[in-house]
Amino acid sequence: MSRLFGTDGVRGLANRDVTAELALDLGAAAARVLTREANAPRATRPTAIIGRDTRLSGEFLSAAISAGLASAGVDVIRVGVLPTPAIAYLTATQDVDLGVVLSASHNPMQDNGIKFIARGGYKLEDRIEDQIQELLGQDWQRPTGKEVGRIGKDDGHSDNLYIDHLVNSVGTNLEGLRIAVDCANGAASMVGPAALRAAGADVVVMNASPNGTNINAKCGSTHPEQLQAVTVASEAAFGVAYDGDADRCLAVDAQGNLVDGDQIMAILALDMKDRGQLAHDTLVVTVMSNLGLILAMREHGVTTVQTQVGDRYVLEAMRANGYTLGGEQSGHIINALHATTGDGILTSLMLAARVQQTGLPLAELATVMTRLPQVLINVPDVDKARAATDPVLAAAVADAEARLGETGRVLLRPSGTEPLVRVMVEAATQEQADAEAHGLAAVVSQQLALG
Repeated sequence: MSRLFGTDGVRGLANRDVTAELALDLGAAAARVLTREANAPRATRPTAIIGRDTRLSGEFLSAAISAGLASAGVDVIRVGVLPTPAIAYLTATQDVDLGVVLSASHNPMQDNGIKFIARGGYKLEDRIEDQIQELLGQDWQRPTGKEVGRIGKDDGHSDNLYIDHLVNSVGTNLEGLRIAVDCANGAASMVGPAALRAAGADVVVMNASPNGTNINAKCGSTHPEQLQAVTVASEAAFGVAYDGDADRCLAVDAQGNLVDGDQIMAILALDMKDRGQLAHDTLVVTVMSNLGLILAMREHGVTTVQTQVGDRYVLEAMRANGYTLGGEQSGHIINALHATTGDGILTSLMLAARVQQTGLPLAELATVMTRLPQVLINVPDVDKARAATDPVLAAAVADAEARLGETGRVLLRPSGTEPLVRVMVEAATQEQADAEAHGLAAVVSQQLALG
């Protein structure tokens, strides 16, 4: 069997790929692995919390995975609709052994996903996910009688715990600051505006009326156009947009210009450096972050460490070396001082605090970095396995890098799921980026052609 878990749990078309049967089996298998991983006999049964985003399918999947966990002797607390980082926070700070999030993040509503969070608030290690997959479909000794788990429902206490955590983490009064907020009709629809208001902000809310089918529908961080218009029309200081499970945040300045994850990281890195909170004066980014971010950080005495694409790889580098800030261009930003995963609401509060403390508009803060022109071309129907070994392609890349010098770069990335290679080029000018990218795409197409 191919590996069921991807870089962010199990994800696919709800009720086709991600079914009630799969959720039930995953719950039971996860409970058995959890019990086996315990280092000492327990006085009480293990406890799991389950949260979800606003997708219609989350209701039956939550019921199914709750049943699976309880059938294997785990007590379950269903906290309802809450962001992924909220479940991570609760798993880290409450007496909870396992967190479960039902969400497909920024994907369309017909998708859904299942991801597990270990005690301490971090996503499960690959080896634990593999152990869970190995148990699927196997016979096992089921508990009976009083040994089965119980399923309970949270009374909203978890929401308040998370909101208090967010406000206390930032510790800045945002009174007088108007912020437009696009909740993507997702998991942040209630707690996002509530946290900003609790911190003192005047909040203009949009897309916070989820109906089970409108999550991420032409709104949120993947569709910021409405936020751009509302931010300008409402005369807000700036706007923020979350994705479906609120682990991402993008921003918009008062003029409606997009401020992406790279720019937000640049602003927050200098803020944390000023306050002595940026461990080793280092920011962790992926290879897809704009070169302008790396150059800006170098100018301000901040080292950048690059990882492969994926927030789990950013987090791995942060945990291994004690770094406190990292993230992706998509707005998935991790502040290790206050979170164990990307947290869009926390990011928006940190950004608001920086605006409030400096008295500078977001547009001016964002000028700390200059985005270099970037071109991305997908070259289909090629043998992606030879992208790293073809000598003609390697020579073409070397020639392009020599022409670009220190103000540009080339990145070739084979797709993880399709027979294509992504060609990304950054350069000092758009014309140069276009020319180099199309030239390399032609070489990839010719040299790696299938058949």
